Amino acid sequence: MPQSNPLPHKIAPVADELGELFAARGHELALVGGSVRDILLGRAGNDLDLTTDARPERVLELVKDWADSVWTIGIDFGTVGVRKGGWLLEITTYRSESYDPKSRKPEVVYGETLEADLARRDFAVNAMAVRLPAHEFVDPYGGVSDLSARLLRTPATPEQSFGDDPLRMLRAARFAAQLGFTVAPETVAAMTEMAERIEIVSAERIRDELDKLICGAQPRAGLTLLVETGLAARVLPELPKLRLEIDEHHRHKDVYEHTLTVLDQAMAQEEDGKADRVLRWSALMHDVGKPKTRRHEAAGRVSFHHHEVVGAQLTRKRMTELRFPKDIVADVSQLVELHLRFHGYGTGEWTDSAVRRYVRDAGHLLDRLHKLTRADCTTRNKRKAAALSRTYDQLEERIARLAEQEELAKIRPELDGNDIQRILGVGPGPVIGRAYKFLLDLRLDKGVIGAEAAEAALLEWARGQK
Repeated sequence: MPQSNPLPHKIAPVADELGELFAARGHELALVGGSVRDILLGRAGNDLDLTTDARPERVLELVKDWADSVWTIGIDFGTVGVRKGGWLLEITTYRSESYDPKSRKPEVVYGETLEADLARRDFAVNAMAVRLPAHEFVDPYGGVSDLSARLLRTPATPEQSFGDDPLRMLRAARFAAQLGFTVAPETVAAMTEMAERIEIVSAERIRDELDKLICGAQPRAGLTLLVETGLAARVLPELPKLRLEIDEHHRHKDVYEHTLTVLDQAMAQEEDGKADRVLRWSALMHDVGKPKTRRHEAAGRVSFHHHEVVGAQLTRKRMTELRFPKDIVADVSQLVELHLRFHGYGTGEWTDSAVRRYVRDAGHLLDRLHKLTRADCTTRNKRKAAALSRTYDQLEERIARLAEQEELAKIRPELDGNDIQRILGVGPGPVIGRAYKFLLDLRLDKGVIGAEAAEAALLEWARGQK
């Protein structure tokens, strides 16, 4: 039902201008959903969501001379994208959508009224609208009250809402992480009861929600909700598996709680308040190899030998199945595999060669590896934590000194492939790769020795080859 407008003077002029254009042509237009919610929360950006009774083809006709550019990537779902100046607008035709029990894609059916469109929205805080250009506020499901209470409820029954689109269950966890909202008890109950329905949703849509959750302000809240409702067991099963049973003597950590703490501590090291996707996923996945490598040793001890290697494999498999870009998969997996390397440093016993190898293996991920390694210290023993921190400070200082001496981040053999072919008198082939590796190891072990000495070493190495 119409409400008094709580958004005076907060509607972007570009939205009013577009509303007047649609009204002049006999069509309705309203600012809707997340845009209204974010304006009320004081966090609006330059992206606006709008809804209309006009069909997508008609929307294209209406905006073609008004917009700076138009895109139609979402037109099959009733959405037309528009850029006007610095504003990005998505205009979606009134609709309702639902899943066939065996389908991964929603079936889109266009609606006729704004009120019916709002009824299909995921949560009441996203089921508010402002008609344009009149600025008539529409809030049929108490979204303003829920926003004030920081509560997530569904407009319809949660069972009906999640039946229409099971992805909304993940979206509830995502909003808990992004906005710090509490999910209503009946909504949590429905998420728990209907968790298996998430399996009909495509991997790409699940990935997008999980990624937004991880990059939210409070990912711990969203992840906890996923684990408690059983959704995590279906979309990110490695996480609940970390809830290892603590032995009777309480001699090893709850790996699940440890992981959430590492994630919190990794976030605390992010710069400029920007979420570091690779760092956060690495923190979340760094110990997922522990359940498979857990062994009970003598005297009640528990070991997890090589869990970093197993964890890297599991991370690569999960993130690939979720259709993450290959570079993200590679970076996160590499950080998981490297996260224990520092503990071989002891109290500083590494040679300069070992430090060079540490830097070389980390490559462009060195800064993130520093942060992940520091975040992985969750001991409550202040003396032990301080000692670990000092030791890592010392390692970073050694890296910095070596970098000043020899541009450590750009380590290359002193002879390249062309030099190797010339000196050995051979053409391209496997021997060049073996020779290059020998020279790289020499560079790491000895530092800069000069091209003449490197050539002599190469020839000596070649004499020992078959």
